[in-house]
Parts: sequence; structure tokens; C-alpha cells
Amino acid sequence: MPTAVTSRLGAMLTSDGTRFAVWSRHAARIELCLFDKSGDKELRRLPLTRDGDVHSLTLADAPVGTRYGLRTDGIYSPDHGLWFDPSKLLVDPYAIELDRPFRHDPRLTIFGEETADLVPKAIVTDTKAVDPSPPLFEPGGLIYEVAVKPFTILHPDIPEKRRGTVAALAEPVIIDHLKRLGVAAVELMPIVAWIDERHLPPLGLHNGWGYNPIAPMALDPRLVPGGIEELRNTVETLHKAGIGVILDLVFNHSGESDRLGTTLSMRGLDNLTYYRHVTDRPGELINDTGCGNTIACDNPVVRDLILDSLRHFVLAAGVDGFRFDLASILGRDMSGFHRDAALFAAIAADPLLSDRILIAEPWDTGPGGYQLGNFPEPFLEWNDRARDDIRRYWRGDRHAIGALATALAGSSDTFSRWGETATRSVNFVAAHDGFTLTDLASYARKHNEANGEDNRDGHDENYSWNNGAEGPIGDPEIQAARQVDAMALIGTLFASRGTIMLTAGDEGGRSQGGNNNAYAQDNAVTWLDWAKLDPKLVDHTAALSAIRRRFDVFAKTGFFTGKGDVAWLRLDGHPLTVEDWEHPATDNLLMLLTTGDREQRRATRLAVVVNRGHAPHPFQLPASVDGEWRDPLSGTAAPSLVSSRSVTFFVEVV
Repeated sequence: MPTAVTSRLGAMLTSDGTRFAVWSRHAARIELCLFDKSGDKELRRLPLTRDGDVHSLTLADAPVGTRYGLRTDGIYSPDHGLWFDPSKLLVDPYAIELDRPFRHDPRLTIFGEETADLVPKAIVTDTKAVDPSPPLFEPGGLIYEVAVKPFTILHPDIPEKRRGTVAALAEPVIIDHLKRLGVAAVELMPIVAWIDERHLPPLGLHNGWGYNPIAPMALDPRLVPGGIEELRNTVETLHKAGIGVILDLVFNHSGESDRLGTTLSMRGLDNLTYYRHVTDRPGELINDTGCGNTIACDNPVVRDLILDSLRHFVLAAGVDGFRFDLASILGRDMSGFHRDAALFAAIAADPLLSDRILIAEPWDTGPGGYQLGNFPEPFLEWNDRARDDIRRYWRGDRHAIGALATALAGSSDTFSRWGETATRSVNFVAAHDGFTLTDLASYARKHNEANGEDNRDGHDENYSWNNGAEGPIGDPEIQAARQVDAMALIGTLFASRGTIMLTAGDEGGRSQGGNNNAYAQDNAVTWLDWAKLDPKLVDHTAALSAIRRRFDVFAKTGFFTGKGDVAWLRLDGHPLTVEDWEHPATDNLLMLLTTGDREQRRATRLAVVVNRGHAPHPFQLPASVDGEWRDPLSGTAAPSLVSSRSVTFFVEVV
């Protein structure tokens, strides 16, 4: 099996030994530091030879398992964007494996303070290549967003040593759960090595989400103690179960943060190249991410690092695709965002990457950063506009019915502006950011006091409601109302055109106690308590997923034409009029779809009845052409009333 070599940089096994190579234009000197097997004792420092901007050295006695780091020397002048400090041990940006996790310490921020005892050591790795098969996931399927540790750490049927790791996802009990829900792909929140933000340790908190990375290819030893082989084996097992794997990657910023942050890797190697700075003020970092720095994705060196990272995960683990955090940064240069950015073109032209699933979080915090609908094909995009419109509808906002229908139909107003004929929307009601799905109907405001920022962090407007009381309540009527609302929200999601995403645990009513920014809660706030999952809600989600898989209208992404493929009706069976659409109090609708039915093996019609009223509502389905209308799950005839606060499906059966 060939080695998965992706670049001329990093630590590469050759016939002459191991070649170490790193890129830096501004460093005066770079040294390779070799450590003992514990990674604690520095054994040798060897100067790298410069050839242009590549510094390299080949060693015959640096076999697989060798621990190493880098040191740079040169001008130290942060006002000029130069951070060369030989006391700082640096992690190779091309590191594949690290011997320990990152941990924050003030010494990482102080010039002249030795940091070798703090910094993880890269490990020379013999990474074998797989033959990547075409992605299992296709647009229109169900993505299941998973934070690996919170999802598995408390599961009683997972072997204790595997809990909280990527390997746990390959356990039969997890795969059975995923298959029951009809998951087409798991989307793993960041599993590459990250560091806590500097304000968290003094508060006794830790980053539990991983959106603060340092080395883009190195898996975090806490989540993937078996390294790339563990990820590869887990991907293989999930693939055998028919489930794809998408990695959530962060290329918009790094954990080195702002000017007061740490020197761990790219800052110490060549700060001016890897990060974006204010024109004519190289000491001032641009912060279009809200995280202290912005990676210069338009720089060819950085672009190559990103491409090599993507190729690595395809070649070494066979992943199906990638979700990009704050993805507008990937298309930015100093003049703004460009949908024809060189990085996007390079991904599209790459033989290893061109067929992978690509998902953009289509915004950042910089000027012109909101770019929903503007990414090039084949990028799918997180659709926060549909998310908010669905929430507003179920909260009871007036003038909400038109926006709901647009979301159900795949948001053609957003995704057709570049002449496209199919939606690229990823529809979701809740994600790792913000309230959980159940908390949307349980809290009217955020409750982030545990984050130590006096509840200032997190979004203030969540379009949520509490059903009469804030937070936990013993009132059975309020509890029942919240369950009904969660079922309605999930029903709306599963009735929508385009790819859909459900965050792990939302199918069972998980709560974060109203915390809508729980990244710092690596504890019971975010850990999924499997014993507390609501079985009725899980059953409901599984049933909706079965409906979605049965009718091919949901697997298709082309925009509706209104010419026989969809009709929008009132609940009395008559078409919605302009007046109905515009009336501020219109509460409900019937979406009539033409679809293939995999069970009947024929074309048929499917009715989706949406009623947000707090009372059951009479409804009238169109006259059946050659059969009758039935509940697709129970097989019983359609009733004359639909339940309050519900999304209900009926199929025309011969």
C-alpha cells in the first residue's frame, strides 16, 4: 500500500531516511529539535538548509515514531509582524500526529520563555493511503452533526476506554442508533488538535468543541488516541453500514489568537505569511473571524496547506467530504469575498477533492462577510435564513407563512441568483451554535451565566419561546407542549427540500439548560445523557426519516416549478390566494407534492399538512384520483382533523 504523501513539506519518509521540510520566507534560521520517546527531553538541535523559502534536512536516523519540533530565529518585532523567538518550540503545520494535547500557559505568550515542556511534539508517521471510494452521501440526505466526546462519553454500552473517542462511533450500539434515524452521513465537529482560549483556564473551563485549532492535519490525542489509523478504521466501519463521514474543519483562524495570544506554530514560523494584517500596519492582525486572527487563505502557501490537509484526510482516511467553519474567509482577499477565489477553483480542479461533499458555513464577522447563496457549485451551504424563518413561524410571528413555504421549497430566492436550478441549502433548525432544538421551545432568552462572561456571550435573538415558563418546570401541560413543539420543528425539517441536518441528541430532547454558546462546557451541560432521551421523540424522528427515505421528492434538489410538482393549499383544500399569503395571521398550509413512492413503486401524491394553531384543525385533501389518502406509517385512512401544533403526512394509495 503506498504512503499517503501529499506535499513536499512536513516529515516524509524517503529511501534516504526522513526528510523534514518547512516553509518560511522571513525566518533567518530554522532548527529541527529531536526529542526522546517520552517527548520530554530534547536530544538534538539541527539547522535546516535553506533553498529559497523551503528549509529542509534529511536524517537517516529519524525513523517512524521520532518526536520533533521546530525553532526559528530572526527579528522579534511584533509591531512589524515578526515573532521569531528561538525559545518557543513550534509545531510543524504539516504534523500528522502529536504526542499530547495542547494546553494553555502564559509562557506561550512571553518572549524568551522556554516552552518545550508545554508544546506537543510532532511524531514521524508512516501514513498509508486508502483508495478513496466515491462519497456515500448525496445532497438531499440527512446529516447528523456530532461532537464526538459529548455524544459518546456517557453511553453505558460503549467500552469505557473508547468513550469520548472517534473509535466509539464504530461501536454497534452507535451504528444501530444512526441507522434507526436514517443518517446518511455523520458530520464530526473538529477532531484536529486545538487549544483552550486563554480566558478559559482561569475560569476552570475548557473548550469542548474544538473550534480553536493549531495544526490542521494532526488529530487531537484526546479524541483520536489511535491517530489517523483510528479515524480510518472508524470511517471504514461507518461506510460498511452505509453512513458517510464529513469532517468539520477550521481554516479561518487558529488558536494562536490575537497579538496577546500564543506562539505555537504559524505565528512563530512566518506570521506575515500565514495571517492577514492591516495594510501598512503589519503589527495589527485583521480579525474577520471574531477569534483574534484571520488566516490568509489567498496566500499560495496557505492555500497549499489547506489543499494538502484536505487531500490528507481523503487519502489517509477516505472521508466523504468537509464542512468549513466561517467559510467566507476561504474566499477572501484584502478586497473582500470572491466566489471565484483561487482556493475554490483549486478544490474543484483537484482529482482527489472534486467529487467530495463540500459544505460552507457561508458567513464570517468581517465586512461583507454574510455570503449565503454566493458560494460556487458544488458547495452546499448552511441556511440560517431558513432556520430563523422556521423558528419564527412556530414561535407564532405574524407574516410568517410565505417564508415558511420558501424554506420548505429549498429557498430558491437564495440559491437561484447565479442561474442555478437546484438548491444547495443545508436546512437545519438547531446546530451546535445556539439553543438545542428542545431549548428553543423551553427558553425565551439565553442563559449563559456558566460561561463566566456575565451572559454577554452568545446571540441575544434566538426566535425562541418557553411555552409559559422559563426553563425546567414540573407542570405536565408545559412539558407536553414543549414535546409537541419539538416534534413539529423536526417535522418541518424533514419536510423541507434539500439536504437536512440534525444535531446529535436533538432527536431525543437534549437540553443545555438554555446555554446558547456552550463551547466552554466540556461537562454535563453538553454531554448527552442517553438515559434521558425522550423515547417518543426518538420514535417520531425515526418515523419521519423513514417517510423521507420512502418518497423520492425529498432526495431531489431541483427547484419546484409549480407545474404539477407542488401545490400550496389552504386546509379547506382550496389554493392559497395572494390575500392568504399576505394576511398576517395565516397560520397553516397544505403542501401537495408529486413524488415517486419506493413502497408502491409508482408515482403518487404526498400531502404535508402544517398547523401551528393551538387547537386541532379540520382539513380537506384533494379528491383521490385512483385510491385514497392514508397515513404512510400506520396505513390508516386520513382523518378529518389534524392535531394542533403539528406537521402531518398523508400519501395517496391505490
